[in-house]
Parts: sequence; structure tokens; C-alpha cells
Amino acid sequence: SRQFMAIDTAGVLKTRKQRTELQFYSYNRAMASIKRADVVLFLIDSTVPIGEVEKKLAGYIVGEYKPCVVVVNKWDLAKGHAGAEAYGEYLTKTLPHIAYAPLAFTTATQGRNVHSTIELAQSLFNQAGSRVTTGQLNRAIEETLAAQQPMAGKHGGTPKIYYSTQISVRPPTIVLFVNNPALMREQYRRFVEKRL
Repeated sequence: SRQFMAIDTAGVLKTRKQRTELQFYSYNRAMASIKRADVVLFLIDSTVPIGEVEKKLAGYIVGEYKPCVVVVNKWDLAKGHAGAEAYGEYLTKTLPHIAYAPLAFTTATQGRNVHSTIELAQSLFNQAGSRVTTGQLNRAIEETLAAQQPMAGKHGGTPKIYYSTQISVRPPTIVLFVNNPALMREQYRRFVEKRL
């Protein structure tokens, strides 16, 4: 048998009228819980439009490099209005920085899809702890370079990636050895990150 510890944060209130001391503490508690979590189950209420609070929390999850499952709850109430694919596209548009996270559609009151969501979280936890060989990484870097080379910098000089290696897990951390880090543009770094 497996043991899990769930940290349930209070819902973060959205309207200006509700921004009280309680709001401040619930938001800070949510951020502290994200920092502490091995895997974040980011609960979205499918009956309410995505707002600034969800965008900020998603940004914080990404900034902490946390494995995440976006859990779309109350799906039984939204199902007639949009299909899972259309809702997934809506989330990608409104929360683009967390588009890497798998989606789980649940109806918590009826226990629908809750077990498979926990299994998905376990799978992400396992992935975050895995190591990739230097050979595998360097083959991936070669494929990435074949797909798109980094562009030359404003002041001349072409960035070159020599090789890469994984230095830690949870989160998986990969170091690229390059000729000059200042030449490597942020856009290309994100491209490499997505490819890896």
C-alpha cells in the first residue's frame, strides 16, 4: 500500500470585496503548499471562468518547477457546454505557461475520475525522480539542433551547445555546456526546454 499526504488549501477568493486579511493568508498558504508539494493538483472549477488568481497560481507552480496535474472539477456541470478537447484548448489559451500539465476531468462529489487522477500524480512523481543518461540527453540535443539552430547574437558570435548532462532530480535539472551563455537567447532556451 502507498501513503500520500494531501495539503488542502482554502480556495483563493477572487473579487475585490473579498480581498481581506483572510484572502492574503489563503493565497500565501497556497503558495507555501505549492513550494512544499511533490506534485501539485491544481484544481480548476469548470463552471467559473479562469481569472487572475488562477493565472498567478499557475505562474507560481511553473516558477517552482513542480509536476502538476490540472484537475478540472465539476465536469458534470460543464460537460454539456464544452467538450474536453475544447476546454483543454481554452486552458491552453488562458494558462499557456502551464500547458505542459496533463488534464484530469473530475466530479469530486461523485468520486468520478479521482482514482485515475491520483495515479496520474504518482506517475508524475516517478517521472520527476528519474535520471536520463548523458548519451540520451546528447542525442536529444543533436535532434534539437537539427530542428533549429540557435541564432547569432546582436554583437556577433554564434552560440554553440557542446553537450548536456543531468545534475539532479525533483525537479530534473539539466545543464547545457555552451561556448558563451550570454549568446544563448531566452527564446532558444525555452525551445530546447520544450524539446527535452
